[in-house]
Amino acid sequence: MSQYFKNNESKTGLEDNLTMKKYILLIGIIVLILSCAKNRTEKNSGIAVVRINQLGYLPESIKVAVYGAKDEVTLQSFTLHNAETDEEVFASTSPEPKGAYGPFKSSYRLNFSDFNTPGTYYLKTKGTKSPIFRINADVYDHTADFLLEYMRQQRCGYNPYLTDSCHLDDGYILYNPAKKGQRIDVTGGWHDATDYLQYTATSANAVSQLLLSYRDNPKAFGDTYKANGLPGPNGIPDILDEAKWGMDWLKKMNPSPTEFYNQIADDRDHAGYRLPNKDTVVYDPNRKGRPVYLASGEKQGVFKYKNRSTGVASTAGKYASAFALGAMILDDFYPDYTDDLPKRAIDAYNYGAQNPGVSQTAPGGAPYFYEEDNWVDDMEFAASSLYKLTENENFKEQAMKYASEEKITPWIGRDTVVHYQYYPFMNAGHYELASALNEEEKDTVASYFDMGLQLLHDRGKNNPFYMGVPFVWCSNNLVTAAVTQSRLYHRLTGDETYLEMEAALRDWLFGCNIWGTSMIVGLPEHGDSPVDPHSSLNLLEGYQTDGGLVDGPVYGSIANSLIGVKLHEEDEYVEFQSDLVVYQDDVGSFSTNEPTMDGTACLVYYLSSMESESIANGHIKKHYTHDDSGAIIRGDISKKQINLMFSGDEFADGGEVILEVLHKHNIKASFFLTGNFYRNKDFFSIIEKAKNQGHYLGAHSDSHLLYNDWHEKKLLVDQKEFKADLKANYEEMEKHGIRKEDAKYFLPPYEWNNEVITQWADQMDLTIINYSPGTLSHADYTTPKMENYKSTDAIMKSILSFEQKEGMNGFMLLSHIGTNPRRTDKFYDKLDYLVTSLKARGYEFVSLETLMDLKS
Repeated sequence: MSQYFKNNESKTGLEDNLTMKKYILLIGIIVLILSCAKNRTEKNSGIAVVRINQLGYLPESIKVAVYGAKDEVTLQSFTLHNAETDEEVFASTSPEPKGAYGPFKSSYRLNFSDFNTPGTYYLKTKGTKSPIFRINADVYDHTADFLLEYMRQQRCGYNPYLTDSCHLDDGYILYNPAKKGQRIDVTGGWHDATDYLQYTATSANAVSQLLLSYRDNPKAFGDTYKANGLPGPNGIPDILDEAKWGMDWLKKMNPSPTEFYNQIADDRDHAGYRLPNKDTVVYDPNRKGRPVYLASGEKQGVFKYKNRSTGVASTAGKYASAFALGAMILDDFYPDYTDDLPKRAIDAYNYGAQNPGVSQTAPGGAPYFYEEDNWVDDMEFAASSLYKLTENENFKEQAMKYASEEKITPWIGRDTVVHYQYYPFMNAGHYELASALNEEEKDTVASYFDMGLQLLHDRGKNNPFYMGVPFVWCSNNLVTAAVTQSRLYHRLTGDETYLEMEAALRDWLFGCNIWGTSMIVGLPEHGDSPVDPHSSLNLLEGYQTDGGLVDGPVYGSIANSLIGVKLHEEDEYVEFQSDLVVYQDDVGSFSTNEPTMDGTACLVYYLSSMESESIANGHIKKHYTHDDSGAIIRGDISKKQINLMFSGDEFADGGEVILEVLHKHNIKASFFLTGNFYRNKDFFSIIEKAKNQGHYLGAHSDSHLLYNDWHEKKLLVDQKEFKADLKANYEEMEKHGIRKEDAKYFLPPYEWNNEVITQWADQMDLTIINYSPGTLSHADYTTPKMENYKSTDAIMKSILSFEQKEGMNGFMLLSHIGTNPRRTDKFYDKLDYLVTSLKARGYEFVSLETLMDLKS
C-alpha cells in the first residue's frame, strides 16, 4: 500500500508538474500576444498622413487635402509652404474634423482653396508633411491622351504595343439558330481587362465615351500615333483613331439589321497568365477561334451556369448610340466610312425597341458574368443621340419617356450591387438629351442628375474623402461616373452645389485617398501609382499598363471572402487596410488592382474636360514635335530654348574642347554614346568629366547597329537582337554609374529608325528622340572625299540661316563628340562661336530634361 501510495503520489506530482508547465506556457503565450499587440499598437500609433492630389491643382480649383491619424488627434491649424524655400505662404485655423474613417481614428479636411499662386508646395500640420505637389494651369495637360496608351495596349487583332497579332481566327457563332457554328470575322476591338474576353457592352460604351470626349473637348487631344496604334502622327487626333478602332469592331459584330453580337469568348479564357499573342486556349477542338455570342434575349451559358437575359435592348441601345455619335463626329475625318452609320444606328434602336430587356454576358464554367439589370438608360442614350443626328421629334419624345423611367442610375445610393449590375455606371443619355432641349425641358432632365448627386453627397458628406460611392468591385469606375455626372450637371445648370464633392472624388483617384496612391498606372509620372497591376504583360514581361485605371478598393468583407487572391509581395499598404475597405497594389489582387478598358475610356472624358477648362481660361498647352517614326524631334516651341546634343561611337577627339566650351557658358548638354564608346578606356576620362559636370549621358546602341535600311526603312534587326544590343549599351553605362532610370531618352544609331523600333524602345520604358531637322549640324562627321561632305562654314551657315528664317525654339541641335581624323575641319572648334551667336539672338541653352519637361 505504501508502495502504491508512493507511486500514486509520484504520478500525481508529475501531472501537477505538467499542468503547471502548461499554465506557464499559456501565460507566456498570452504575454507574447499582448506584447505583439502592444508593439503593433505602438507601431501603428503615431502614424499620421496628409493626403493630396499628386497630380496637382488648377489655380482656381477647389483644393482640399485630408489629414488622417491612427490616434485621437485634435487639429487646430495647418500651413502651406513653398517647397523650394520652405517659406510659409498660407495658414488656416479651420481644419474641418470628420472623425474616424477606415484605419484612421481622427481625420480632417484641410481646405486651402483661397490660395491660387502657381508653384510647388507642401502642407504641414502637427509635424506631418504632405508630399510635394504643384498648383498650375498645366497639371492636367496630356493626361487624357496618356490614358489612350492603355487603350492601344488592349487592342485585339493587331496589337501595336506588342507589334504582333492575336486572336485572328475569331470566331464561330453561338445562340443564333440559323447560323450556329458558322464562322464570322470579328477580329479587332479591345480586350476587356487582363483577361481577353470582349464584350459589346463595355466596348460600345468605350467608343461612345471616346467620341463624346473629342466632341466636347477637342483641344485636349494630340496626334502622335498612327491609325494602327504604332508611334507617329497621321493627321488625325489619336482619340479618334482609337474610337474608330472600336467602331470597326462594332460594325463587324453587327453584320445585319437583326444581328447584334454581344460577346467573344467566355470564362474558359481564365486559364492562367499569358500574353494575348500566346493565347492557346481551345474552346472547341472542332472549330477555329473563339465563340461569338449573339444577343438573343435568351438565357445563355454553354455549361451549368446561365445568365438572366430578358431581351436585347441593353445591347442594341449601346450599338445605336455609338453608331449615331460616330455618324456625327467621325464624318469630318472619315466621310465615306460614316455613310452607313445613320442606318445602322436606326436599325439598332428599332431592334432594341422591339426586344426590350437586358442581354447579359454569358458565363462559362463559373457563375460569374456581367449582371446588367437595366436597359432603359441605353435606349434613352440611343434616342437622344438619334435626335441630335436626325432632328426627328419622335426620338426626342421617346428619349424623354425613357429618361423619366430611370431618373437615377440605380447603383447610386446603394451600399452594394453585383458586378456591373447597372451599366453604364453613368447615364450619358441624360446629358445628351438635356443639352438638346429648351430651358424648361432641360431643367427637368438635369434634375435627374441632381437627384443622384444629392444621394452621393448625403452618403459622403460626413467622411473626410466625401466618399459616397460603395466599395464594390470596380469602385473606381463608379467614382469616375460620379465626377463625370457632376461635371455634366454643372455644365448644364451652373449649379455649384456638388463641386466640392466632385473635387474630392477627383482627388481620390490621384492620391487623396486612404492609401495615398493614384489609381491610374503611371500617372502622375513621379508620384505613387500602381506598379504591380494584375496584368499578364506586367507579370511575365515587365511591361507596364500605363494609363490604365485599376478596379479600386473594395469593402473589407469582399476582400476577405474572395477565393484565389494570393499576394505576390508584402502588402505595402498594410498599415492602412481596415475592415471598411482594402486596396492592394499587387499583381495577385485581381479585385482591386486590375486595370479595365471601359473604366479607362470613361475617365478620358473627365480628364479631357479638366484640360479644356484650363485652356478656356487662357492656358496654352506645350507640345512636342514628332517625326514619322514617333521619335520626339523638337521640344515645345513656345520658348527660345535649345539643347545641344552630341553622339559618339569610335571617336572622342572633340570631347575636351566641347566640355570646356560647355563649362565656360554653364550649359548642360546631352551625350548619346554607344557601348563601344563606354567600353573604350581611352574615353573614360571624358565620360567621367561629362558626368561630373552634370550633362545627360544616354544610350546610342551598343554596337552602332543599323536598324532599318536606308530606302524603305525595312527592319534589319529582330526584336530580340534590338533588345539585346540596347541592354548591352545600358550595362556598359551602369559601369560608369549611369542608371537606366536616369537615362530614359535614347538616340537611335545613325539617327535612323522606324515606328516599330520606337515601339520596341517603349516596351523597354525608353523614349526615342532625334535631332531637330532643318540644319546641317549633324553632317559634321563627313570627310572631304564623301559626296555629302559639308564644311564647318557650310554647317554654321545652315544653322544661323535656318534660325533667322524659321527660328529654333525647342531645338535639339546634334553634332558629334569626335570625328574621323580625315576630317581636319572640326565643327566643334566653332562651338564657342555658335553658342555666343545664338545667345546673342536670345536663345537659352537648357538641359535635355528641361527641354522635355512640358510642365515646367
